[in-house]
Amino acid sequence: MFALLLTPAYAPFAIAFAVMIGIGLIEAVGLGLGHLDLDGGMDGGVDHGGVLDWLGLGGELPILVWLTSLLGCFTLTGIAVQQVATAATGAPIAWGLASAAAAVAGALLNTLAANGLARIMPGFETTAIATDELLRRRGTVLEGTARRGAPTRAKVVDRHGQAHFVMVEPHDDAGTIAHGETALLVRREGKLFFAVADTNTLLQPF
Repeated sequence: MFALLLTPAYAPFAIAFAVMIGIGLIEAVGLGLGHLDLDGGMDGGVDHGGVLDWLGLGGELPILVWLTSLLGCFTLTGIAVQQVATAATGAPIAWGLASAAAAVAGALLNTLAANGLARIMPGFETTAIATDELLRRRGTVLEGTARRGAPTRAKVVDRHGQAHFVMVEPHDDAGTIAHGETALLVRREGKLFFAVADTNTLLQPF
């Protein structure tokens, strides 16, 4: 079988198999590249109940696991196509025709495989957040003093406990936020956040 994979008729499937092994090794050493945020990176207005579900991507399956499954299905169906052709005609068909048939059959098979994997794998919860989710959270100024027109860097911890470093200015024209002070992020313009210092009387209890 290994010798067959080195022939031109089986070349696409040998390449797919090699890529599948490579991705599997990446996953095995725990790089976590498969844990991509599908909602944030692949949405694009696509109906998750339609195309993504049909492809097997609707169950929050890590993208590299899905891709490994697809490559495996493509390899298996491609070899099967060539074996059937060889048994029927005495020789494998052209690699391009075999690849086209394997792509269709492999995609159909992968739909079943990916949905099955999604059911048995532990649930995956992404820690990616939208930038606006940092609003109404407190940040700590790390350097200098923030003034209007002179933002400075602050550290904000999101709901997952992950730290984000953002540029902040006081919300009030005359306000300042000194080094080490905490402030409530109240609005955003592009990458710049505006904050009200905790020392502001508006945030003090009555």
